This record gives sequence, structure tokens and C-alpha cells, in this order.
Amino acid sequence: MKPILKLYRGYANEQELIVMGHVFKPTTIQDYNFQKKNIKNARSIINLFSAKTQANADVYLEHNGIKIHTKTLDDGYFKFCVPLDQSKKYGWIDYQVTIVYKDKIIAAKESYIRPHKGNFGIISDIDDTFLVSHSLNPFKKLYVLLFRDIHKRKVFDDVVSHYQALSFAGRQNKEEQNAFFYVSSSEWNLYRFIIKFTEIHQLPKAVLLLKDIKTKLTDFFLTGRGNHNHKFEKIKHILEFYPNLEYILLGDDSQKDAYLYEAICKIFPVTVKAVYIRQTGHHKKEKIMSLLRNLETLKVAVCYFKDSSEAIAHSKTIGII
Repeated sequence: MKPILKLYRGYANEQELIVMGHVFKPTTIQDYNFQKKNIKNARSIINLFSAKTQANADVYLEHNGIKIHTKTLDDGYFKFCVPLDQSKKYGWIDYQVTIVYKDKIIAAKESYIRPHKGNFGIISDIDDTFLVSHSLNPFKKLYVLLFRDIHKRKVFDDVVSHYQALSFAGRQNKEEQNAFFYVSSSEWNLYRFIIKFTEIHQLPKAVLLLKDIKTKLTDFFLTGRGNHNHKFEKIKHILEFYPNLEYILLGDDSQKDAYLYEAICKIFPVTVKAVYIRQTGHHKKEKIMSLLRNLETLKVAVCYFKDSSEAIAHSKTIGII
């Protein structure tokens, strides 16, 4: 057995590159199997929360012909924030990270995005924003996660069309796309599941920013729950990292998205172009409607919608797509 090196999609601006991942201890536990169904799918999902991370492991990033060295944190997480030399490359760019185990090199490749110069950045929640997850019913949410394999999980009607249109919003060159970020309270444990799901449904390729990894089986039953302030910090970081973009924020009313987005709009009063909140219950929530009316006084376009067709119509009305 050997340690497991997992990389995540990174991102870069004109001056800095950020890439990250985890190192796991050697294990006999198999990684998530996308072909398993029912009880086998449940076992595969639970295994994602059973892997043990490796603290203080040596990790190497190969960048511009130089090998940059760091070590993992206590939870096995590593992150490289390194100066980016002037480059003419934009779009998705490959990178490689290595670790050494018993004198053998273990390498992994991923990609990071350096957005083409343009108008928009799009930040979206995941659960019940584009992935049907039943967040209002924790027991049903767990049941679906355990017993519905990835091919049976659903997106909301027309959400893919909306997101694909947003990915090209303001672009004259259709070979260029806007930067997409999926920011969620799901843990890093579910990274591969989310990536595969977005690929199956042809959602825009995106950077994922998720919650700290869980390594205890008991943590599984609290997946996606708890404090959501980490989402605020991650969204704030994105807006600070790309200050020249206008942003479109998409979320739902099942948790705290609207309140987080309101705070972001107040801190960045000229940066957020539009806020979209999906209605997950039978009725619109008065507090959410009041909040969105308040955002309109900051000249933020808002849309509180049940069906993505409404969001598409709104985006067309305000000239985004």
C-alpha cells in the first residue's frame, strides 16, 4: 500500500497561483465507485468519510521548472500560494504535484483556471441550487446521498441551460468562458462525486471550494450541516482575488445563502451584478423577499425563482445573457 495524493482544481490571477489537495495514509478502503448501486453505493459513500489523512507529509509542486516544497497541515490538507510569473496562458492549465514514499515518486495532475479577461465571475452553491438534495429534510437528504447512485441524482429543470448561458455571458469569443466557482458546505470528501455529477450533466467546469474534510464515520451523519460562515470567507476571498470582475451569485433559500450574499453585496457594493435564489419550499419566504428588496436598493438585480426558466428570463431581461 502507498499514500494517496488527491488534487483539486486551482485558480490564478495575474500575480498568484493557488492549488490545493490532500494526502491520505495508505489504506485498503476503495475510492468511490460510480457504478455501484443501492446498498453498495451507500457503503462506497460512507467509505469516503473513513479515510485517514496524513499530517506533515512532504508535498512538491512543479511550477515553471522549479520544484516548490511544502508540508500538509494536521488534517492532511495542503495549499500552494505562489507568485505567478507573467504568462500569456489563459483558461484551464495543467499542473502537477508529487509526494515521495519509500524512495518512490507518487505524482498526480490536475488543472487550474486563469480566467480570460472579461466581465463576469459566477459563484454558485451546490445542494438544492443545481443538485436536487432535499436540504430541508435532513433524513431524506441522507437517504438520497446513500441510496441514489450518481446516475440517479437529478439537476433542476433548465438549470444546465442557465449555467451554460452564464458561462459565455459577455463573451464575444465562444472559445472563452467565464470563471465558475461552486462553493458549498459539502466536505472535501465529496469532491469526486460532485465533479463527476457536473460532468455527467454538462454543467460548466468550475473550481470547487468545499468544507474541511471529515475523517470519522460519525461525521458523515452531519455532512453539509453546521456553520456556513466558511462559505462567506471563501466567496469574499474570490471577490478580492479577482477584483475587476462583476459577479453573479446563485443559491437557494434552504439554508443561509441569501444572508451570506447580502453581506457580500454590502461589502462589495459595486461588484455584484445579480443574485439568484431558488425557492425550495411550497411558498416564498417573507424574510428572503425583504432581504432581496433591500439588495435592490444597492442596485443589485435579484431573482427569487421556483423554476430555472424564470431565472433564464430574468438574465435575459437584465442583459446578462
